[in-house]
Amino acid sequence: MNPAADAPVPPDSILADTVLERLVAVYAPAADPVRAAGAAAYMKDVAPFLGIPTPERRALSRTVLAGAGRPEEADCTAIALRCWRLPEREYQYFAADYLRRYAGRCTSGFLPVLHHLVTTVPWWDTVDVLAAHVAGPLVAADPALAREMDRWIDDPSLWAARTALLHQLRYREATDTGRLFGYCLRRADHPDFFVRKAIGWALREYARTDPAAVRDFVVGAGTRLSPLSAREALKNL
Repeated sequence: MNPAADAPVPPDSILADTVLERLVAVYAPAADPVRAAGAAAYMKDVAPFLGIPTPERRALSRTVLAGAGRPEEADCTAIALRCWRLPEREYQYFAADYLRRYAGRCTSGFLPVLHHLVTTVPWWDTVDVLAAHVAGPLVAADPALAREMDRWIDDPSLWAARTALLHQLRYREATDTGRLFGYCLRRADHPDFFVRKAIGWALREYARTDPAAVRDFVVGAGTRLSPLSAREALKNL
C-alpha cells in the first residue's frame, strides 16, 4: 500500500514541526547500514530501517522530546501521519511510542487516523502497540467506539481485524467477553497466521483474569478454532 495514496492530511502543528525536525536530525546520524539490513530482513522487508537498536532509539527519542511539552490531539495526528510518510521503520516506531504515551490526549475523532496507521505499511511490530495501547484506551474512554471495533473485526485488512481482536488486551476484569469470544469465533476460520495467532493471544491474555471462562470457551468452540488459536489460548493453563 502506498502510504501517501489515501492518507489523512496532517493538520498544521508547530509542535509537530519541531519534533519532526529534531527527530530526523537525531535519528539519521545514528543509522547503521549493517544493522539496518538485518532488521529489514527480520521484518520481512516491510520497510527499510535505519538500524538503530531499540534501547538506543528510545534514548534518542528522549532527546528529541526533551522540553517539547504535552501535545493536543492535532499534534498527535500530525506527528503520527508525518512519521508514517518517512520511509524508515524507526520513525514509525517513534510515532507508535508517542501515541502510546499520549493516547489520553486523543478522542474518538482519532480513530480514522488510527485505522490508516494500522493498515498502512502494516506489520505486527507497529500494529500490536497501536492495538493494545491506543485503540484499547480510546474504546475504554468512549465505549461507543466498541461499535467501530465491530466493523474492524470484519475489515478486509487483516491488520484492522487483528487490532479489533487485541484492543482489549489490557482490560482484564473490564473485558467485554461477549465481544472477545464473539470476535474469536467470527474470524476463527481466517486463513492468515497473524489473525489466528491474535485469537490465541487475546484469549491467553484474558485467561490471566478468568482461566475457567477461556477454557470453557475453547472446549465449547471445538474445531471451530484453529489448532494454533486453541494451543495459544491454553498455553499457560
